[in-house]
Amino acid sequence: MKVIGAGFGRTGTRALKAALERLGYGPCYHMSEVIAKPHRVRQWLEIAQGATADWDAVFAGYQATTDWPAAAYWRQLAAYYPDAKVILSVRDPQRWYESMSATIFKRALAERRPLPARRRVIRWLVARRAPDFALYPRMSRATVMDGIFGGRIDDRAHVLKVFEWHIAEVKKTISSDRLLVFDVREGWAPLCAFLGRPVPDEPFPQVNDRGEFHRKRPFILLRLILNGR
Repeated sequence: MKVIGAGFGRTGTRALKAALERLGYGPCYHMSEVIAKPHRVRQWLEIAQGATADWDAVFAGYQATTDWPAAAYWRQLAAYYPDAKVILSVRDPQRWYESMSATIFKRALAERRPLPARRRVIRWLVARRAPDFALYPRMSRATVMDGIFGGRIDDRAHVLKVFEWHIAEVKKTISSDRLLVFDVREGWAPLCAFLGRPVPDEPFPQVNDRGEFHRKRPFILLRLILNGR
């Protein structure tokens, strides 16, 4: 592991993943890797429930990581991979909260309510065809909603306090020569300077807006139902 992403989801982690891979730090682990291979959902759920993590096995073949679930364990990963650099992706707190509310929190809060018949059928099919992925809500809740936000994701003031505390804690814990605090709007220059790589002659990646977040979910579920994995 050469680069550890310590930033919360919805701070440009998908764009950062693409940028790191373009700079030669690929493949880069991200929540999308968990969704693509659902056996990893069970792996992360077990870690969230207290199982001893075999980080080398979890990240076998990967040079970098961004986003949750790995970012929830930034402290452990920074200690386990002492030579890895740490990138703390950040964003304006209010804009970050609005993005979280419209995507990840919206989906998590929907899980708390009785599901309509159509979604119950889809969930049953996914559980039959891809039982590991059926654990995704539990893993997400244990790792992020409860593990990071104490279950209070509908409390704006609390969520923002946790977000800002996290940024301060990473800055306090990781030495300045090992840490880059990075807003993806800054583009290639600070990231390349930090990693000692030349600046690519192409725009910085821009991916994973809110619309894409919602559009891709039906296709993920269909793939799981059809392929059983």
